[in-house]
Amino acid sequence: MSTAWDTHRIALTALAAAVAFFAIWMLWHFLPALAWAVVLAIATWPLRSGLARRGMTKTAIAILLTILSTVVLVLPLIGVGIELGRESETVLRWLRDVRQNGLGTPDWLSHLPDGNALVAWWQANLAQPEAARALFGRAEANGIFSYTRTLGVEVANRLTILVFTLLALFFLYRDGPSFMAQAEAMSDRLFGPSGWRLAQNAVATIRGTVNGLVLVGLFEGVLLGFAYAATGLSHATVLGLATGVLATVPFGSALVFVACAFILFVQSQATAAIVLLVIGCVVVFVADHIVRPILIGSSTRLPFLWVLLGIFGGFESFGLIGMFLGPAIMSVLIAMWREAVTPAGAPQLDHDQK
Repeated sequence: MSTAWDTHRIALTALAAAVAFFAIWMLWHFLPALAWAVVLAIATWPLRSGLARRGMTKTAIAILLTILSTVVLVLPLIGVGIELGRESETVLRWLRDVRQNGLGTPDWLSHLPDGNALVAWWQANLAQPEAARALFGRAEANGIFSYTRTLGVEVANRLTILVFTLLALFFLYRDGPSFMAQAEAMSDRLFGPSGWRLAQNAVATIRGTVNGLVLVGLFEGVLLGFAYAATGLSHATVLGLATGVLATVPFGSALVFVACAFILFVQSQATAAIVLLVIGCVVVFVADHIVRPILIGSSTRLPFLWVLLGIFGGFESFGLIGMFLGPAIMSVLIAMWREAVTPAGAPQLDHDQK
């Protein structure tokens, strides 16, 4: 009887593993959308709980929060797209002018160390129309401009992920409480009481990471937006918005202010460019290495180093979604470590509390 029962359990386990494997394989391309939906649902769940306490039905809550999420996610993207479309014509005109007339030598170049050699190189490679056309020809040959041909496909893929994310988000808002009850029961059955505690730790980490990334992104976008305006750059608001969006990616905001500093250098505004570089480096260093780890670590009891490793390691391994999953994985690992080293029955304390 025991042998038959063991055979039944082994067969059932193998069947469950096979079904799970094929389900993941079938949904592989939709996993990013599901992951983003889970992250957004976790981040906004306190709002969902507050609406439920006010007596709203779960369907009404799901519709309201999905619409709100759509507005928050889509409207900034539409605004950036419109501004990029307006600016693209200016960029194309500038590129045509450079190819036809060359790129004039900036006045500040001669004042740099070994400035005469730099001026000679600039005049030989950029100032003359023939050299400029040759440079753009090499760029075209290397495929730099050909990347724009795949832009439409990439936009379509991102829109597909966005649509499925919002669709999954609706069902998470509507059926989330029952799903969590089922997940808790399954966790208790498989891992015991500690399994649900680890899951709650991961949820708190994801919520803290989202809050930290959003707040820090706004912080960087606002401060550098003022810096763009102070240094005389046009469209400072759009540049600040782009900086805030890219600030969620490690060193993403640096791409914006470094490019803006280069534009100022080309326009012979060396002092303004240096000032912008210094302000940008200080803001990014403080935000990414001090403010963000403190915001995330304070809500998850994660040490500073593990927060950084989770953010950067997750981004390198899984892309943008990994910035939220990485700290969650680190928090589960640290929680398991603390449970393993804490004597049975003793309260779990942080190292600083011991």
